[in-house]
Amino acid sequence: MSAYTVFRLAGEAHAGWYAVAAAAAWVVVRASRTRYAWRNLGERDNGSPLLRDWLILMAVLAVMRAATGEFPAFHLVLAGLVVCLPLAAACQGLTHRHLLARRRSGRGVRRALVIGEAAALDGLVNHLARRIDHAFVVVGVCPVGDDDPHLVAPITGRLDRHTPAQPSDDSSPVLAAARRLQVDLVFVVSGPSMAAERLRRLSWAVHEDGRPLVVVPGMTEVAQRRVNVSSLAGLTMLHVAPPVRRGAALLLKAVTDRVGAAVLLVLLAPVFVAVAIAVRLDSPGTILHRQIRVGRGGRHFSLAKFRTMVANAEQLRCELAGTNEQDGLMFKIRRDPRITRTGRVLRRFSLDELPQLFNVLLGHMSLVGPRPPLPDEVAKYNEVEVRRLSVKPGLTGLWQVSGRSDLSWDETVTLDLRYVDNWSPAVDFGILRRTVRAVLVGNGAY
Repeated sequence: MSAYTVFRLAGEAHAGWYAVAAAAAWVVVRASRTRYAWRNLGERDNGSPLLRDWLILMAVLAVMRAATGEFPAFHLVLAGLVVCLPLAAACQGLTHRHLLARRRSGRGVRRALVIGEAAALDGLVNHLARRIDHAFVVVGVCPVGDDDPHLVAPITGRLDRHTPAQPSDDSSPVLAAARRLQVDLVFVVSGPSMAAERLRRLSWAVHEDGRPLVVVPGMTEVAQRRVNVSSLAGLTMLHVAPPVRRGAALLLKAVTDRVGAAVLLVLLAPVFVAVAIAVRLDSPGTILHRQIRVGRGGRHFSLAKFRTMVANAEQLRCELAGTNEQDGLMFKIRRDPRITRTGRVLRRFSLDELPQLFNVLLGHMSLVGPRPPLPDEVAKYNEVEVRRLSVKPGLTGLWQVSGRSDLSWDETVTLDLRYVDNWSPAVDFGILRRTVRAVLVGNGAY
């Protein structure tokens, strides 16, 4: 519609046909890049695929104009289609939310049968059960060996631990279970007892039965863009790229942080003044509360926040230690008596975090990253948790947009490490976009 309006206002005689051609080209571009496939439709992404598709559309339309000479000038096409990006992103977001709602009610899912050793079955099935950002529900398992998994999913068959002489000894119980349960696909968790030639022969039978087979390697929380598949000497190999730690992407992040912080500080100057007055009038004490936090590489820096607690909050923390509601290293109380009336409002909308924009401007922090920890928390970190310090802490992050204080310590660490390992500019953009909604909703803000 926007393209038709622009073409019409520009006096194009065939505005309607041009708009139809542009819409058809958009559908073709999206379809050719499998955006409408079951595994991609409605799934949350960080906006990067959508932007790439839009750029390809512009290139396709430019080629059409060069080949036929019958399409509007490029500046008209750009003006008419620039609205497509936010509209497409909004439609994708609505589709994603619709799919999540259907999955929560047990609809819009794909029935899966899982094969593997007992311990591996426990790991995969429990992992899938904890999350809803996928389209699979496990309706049955086929353990390899005599051990039983500790799962709610029924055991619908069992394979011998040793490779059988005949492939049908494996395929018969698997196909019988798949047909009985009407599964859409078969997961195989690879392991010592289910790999190489045995797995290959099982795939023959599953594919001939008309069902997809998905092999699950023993890796988690690795973004798809970091994994490449190759074949060497008849072996299938996964190449895992290292996390981004240098190069143009990191330079772009640094520039975006500094420029973004400077712009926000100017735009939000009236908010700073209003909040400062409210803090001063509400309770005695300083306007800003300063703490030493730990940044990238273990370097300490002074972090500033608008004060949301009474002046002697740190002294009272020792008295309240027994009421800590967090199960890990962080100290959180849902109804913390130290928080002032103004402080509750500031925390509800994360306004107390705004002075950290100065930390971003100074290079201590980033706009997006893990939560900046306290030194006494870091002193208790194990070898896994210390990896959180591989990147700059952030003003917002996966922790902020996924529940904040409602998350357990283990969930917080998992989210932070997922970000540390899979960071990219597109991921940052997606988190910033989700932060707006998280702040307005206020879940877990206390």
